[in-house]
Order: sequence, then structure tokens, then C-alpha cells
Amino acid sequence: MRWVDHDGETMRLFGLGRTSFIAATAILIGGMAAAQGTLRVGMTAADIPLTTGQTDQGGEGMRFMGYTVYDSLIEWDLTSADKPSVLVPGLATEWSVDPADTTKWTFKIREGVTFHDGSPLTAEVVVWNLDKLLVETSEQYDPRQAAQGKSRIPAVASYTAIDDYTLEIVTKTPDATLPYQLAWILMSSKANFEALGKDWEKVAMAPSGTGPWKLTSFVPRERAVMVPNESYWDAGRIPKLDEMVLIPLPEPNARSAALLSGQVDWIEAPAPDTIPALTGNGFAISSNAYPHNWTWHLSRAEGSPWNDIRIRKAANLAIDRDSMGALLGGLMVPAKGFLPPSSQWFGTPTFEVKYDPEAAKALLAEAGFSLENPVKVKALISPSGSGQMLPLPMNEFVQQSLAEVGIEVEFVVVEWNQMINLWRAGATDPASEGAHSINFTYFIQDPFTGLIRHLSCDLIAPNGTNWGHYCDPDMEALLAKIRSSFDPAEQDAVMRETHEKYVNDALFLMVTHDVAPRALSPKVKGFVQAQNWYQNFSSITMD
Repeated sequence: MRWVDHDGETMRLFGLGRTSFIAATAILIGGMAAAQGTLRVGMTAADIPLTTGQTDQGGEGMRFMGYTVYDSLIEWDLTSADKPSVLVPGLATEWSVDPADTTKWTFKIREGVTFHDGSPLTAEVVVWNLDKLLVETSEQYDPRQAAQGKSRIPAVASYTAIDDYTLEIVTKTPDATLPYQLAWILMSSKANFEALGKDWEKVAMAPSGTGPWKLTSFVPRERAVMVPNESYWDAGRIPKLDEMVLIPLPEPNARSAALLSGQVDWIEAPAPDTIPALTGNGFAISSNAYPHNWTWHLSRAEGSPWNDIRIRKAANLAIDRDSMGALLGGLMVPAKGFLPPSSQWFGTPTFEVKYDPEAAKALLAEAGFSLENPVKVKALISPSGSGQMLPLPMNEFVQQSLAEVGIEVEFVVVEWNQMINLWRAGATDPASEGAHSINFTYFIQDPFTGLIRHLSCDLIAPNGTNWGHYCDPDMEALLAKIRSSFDPAEQDAVMRETHEKYVNDALFLMVTHDVAPRALSPKVKGFVQAQNWYQNFSSITMD
């Protein structure tokens, strides 16, 4: 086959006029380019995540627009599928706490790192980034980014650039979880912000991070296009793809159809009933255990039915999790607690989370309720969203299960990003419409995000993400001990005790753990699915 055009010989060979020939050539070349290095991803989010640094759209926003375009001081090792992720140096090469004053931390900033616009990373730029989240009077303060990042670093009291590459952070009280908190905070370019008139809306259209990917263009609710950062500071993470394209596809069947029809090469959370068709057509289903749960966070505000432990325990005994597993095509791990049974922090709780509807009815009867006189609760749910698995059919399953023992559920359905806002506002916020529960999925990988932030008295929403306004002196003592335990073995022991209280007091409706299923075209090569919310896309190639 020849592709010459100077005398029209090839056009005559294929029976094409010039216009048709050019169009056909463009299609073929486009197809060739896609096969050689363009990965098209169907996300569960309904919109492109916030592009300025601290992303929205939950964990999926951080996965695709956070740790791609940006870096944090401390990051997660995403290179292994066989072991849980651990913290590793990112834009900080090392960090330490002062043994004489355990509120004082020192971070060494990586030298030679530049943002996508060419400006250098320094300790002063890190201070500027912390100010954009925490100091409302600073010119760079951004309410949208602060809404995503401020609650992630509640330990931070102050911070100072000691010199160009040394940063000091002082915490409000001794807090051994600070490194985990800082892993959430992403660094934007100060120079880019200033060059664009100190306008975050303009930065959103032309962002600049230090990450392995550069965002070249995006259209809200349609697509975002990224290309490799060839000068990335970690040569091992320079992407091998030519391009990565993000496409919001919030409806699971639409995602699966897009993959089957060749519109995308990768989808998050395929619809379980489409998996046989996907595997039958050569698509791979990738999944792995990871620290993530699917729960109802329960309100403990005045007047909430969930203030009665008998009702909380009854709800946990009403769910047939094995049958829900069948609904999900087996792509789940039934909950035995807030943390997965395999967690090193699970402990030995005395309350067994299992399916026992008769015991649930007995507890409800003791509390004065029955099928004829049901408990009435209202729950906030979303139709899609990062980590939400398949929220509509799953919540309908929970609703039916609870009804069968004497708990009547009314749903308030809101879009995922709005539900995140309601979660941060808290159970008593008027916008929550009197909801007693919110269906939320949680990253449970570290002490702070896994346990502390949900139930700490000082983090009651809107000061933090204790949505339910829970506050208990015994829990406070345990959480304080986690924060003050700088010895890993000692901290692990307190974590186990804390999780036992989570389960024994039935503090959440604990339903299942996700296994992060995603479906991939056979053209996708080199992906290693880490046991983490986040993933490394740099190793991927396309046949």
C-alpha cells in the first residue's frame, strides 16, 4: 500500500476523490496515533476535577487531576500491587520531628525541581501554597481550593521558610499523623499565578504544577487532555504515553458501552452486569484490595434516631452483604467493621457485623419499634461519584434490607460534588434537609483519614469532616493517644483499640469494602494497580 499524492495515483487506486482521501487519511492517522500512545479514560465523575491544585470530585479528582499534574511534599509509593502503599519522599526529600519539642517538624525541600512554567520550587513557594489554603487575608487565598485542602491539615499551626530549601512546620499539639496529612496538599506555581494576573479562574485554564503530566486543554463536563512533563524530576515516572484524555462518564452502563464501542480505553467502576460482555470481548478487569469502605455516616445530632445504639446495631445486622456481593458481580469485600478484616488495625471487636435480621428486629423491639411502627430515617445519597461504587442500586438494596426489619428510609438524591459540600457542611446544616445519614465512601489508609477525622470533637463540621457531630470523651482519649504515639508499634496498638470502639458502638452503617474494579482495553499495557486510591499512569503504554 503506497501513500503518495503527487500524481493522484494512490487516490485512483482506492477510488477516492481528493477530499475523501484526505478525510480517510486523517482517520487512519488518528487511529494510529491513538494506538501508539493515547489513553482515553472514562471517569465516574460528572465533571473535570478542579484544575488549580487542590482538586474536587473526591479521591477520583486527586487520582486523575491531582497526583498527575501536581506533587505533594510527601507521596504514596504506587509501584506495587502486592503490598499496601507507604509514604515516600515527594517534593520533600526528608522530614523529622524535634525530639525535644514534638510539635516542631523540619522538611528538606527537593532542589532542582521546576514547575511546568519553568519557575523553581522553594520553601517560600511551599509557604505560599499553604497560605492559599489557610490564610484568608492572603492575596492567593482560594476558597475553592481551601474547601478541598484546609480540612486535610488540621494539625498545622504555623510554618516558616528557614532558607530556600528548609521548611519548618509547627503543629497545634504533638501530632504523629502530620506526614499523612501533608500527602493531601498539592503545590501550585506562584509564578504562574502572578503571571496570570493573580486570578485563579485564569490559572484554572492554564495551570502549572510540578507533576509528571501537563494539562494542555480541557472542556468542562467533556474532556481534559494531558501530555508528559519530559523534564519531570523523577526520571522513572516520566510518562511513556503520548497523551492521556479524561472523559466524565458518570453513568456506569454508559461507561461500559463507551469501552465496548471503542470510544475509551479504560473505565472506572464498570457496571457488574456488563462484565461478562467486557471479558468476552477481550477486555481485562483489573481490581485489587485497597483501603476503602462504603458506609452510611450516621448523624449524632440532637433528635437523630441513630443516637440509640440499639438502632445502630440493628441496621448493621439487617444487611445481607453476601447478596449485595452478587449484585456487584463479586467485586466487593463484605464489611466486618469500618476497616477491612485484613487491616493491621482491625483488632478484636466484640460486636459481630453480620446478617441477622431476627436479632435486628429484637433490638428494634427493645427500642420501641417494629415493622408496623418503623424507625424513620432520611439519607443523603448520590447517583455516582468517586469511590461510590454503584450507589443507586446499592442504596436501594440497603433501603429494602432496612425496611424488612423496621427501619424506613427516605432518600435525598444530590449530585456527587454537591454531596461533598454537604458532607463538609455537616449534619445540622439546613442544606442537608434534615438528613440523619449520608452515604459516603472513605479512604482508610492512614490514622488521620482512616479514623481520626470522622469522629474527633475538634473536627465537627464545618471545622472538619466529622459530619455527624459525634463527640465522646472515651473516643477523644483514644484519638489523642494516636496523635501522640510517635512509635509505630504503639500507634498500631491504639489504632486497633480505636477501631474496636468503632465497631462495638456501631458508629457507622458498615456495608462493604471496594476492590477498585476498572476495565481496560487489551491495548493498555504496563499498568500496575496499587493498593491505593491513587494510581501511577506513567508506566502505561498502548499497543
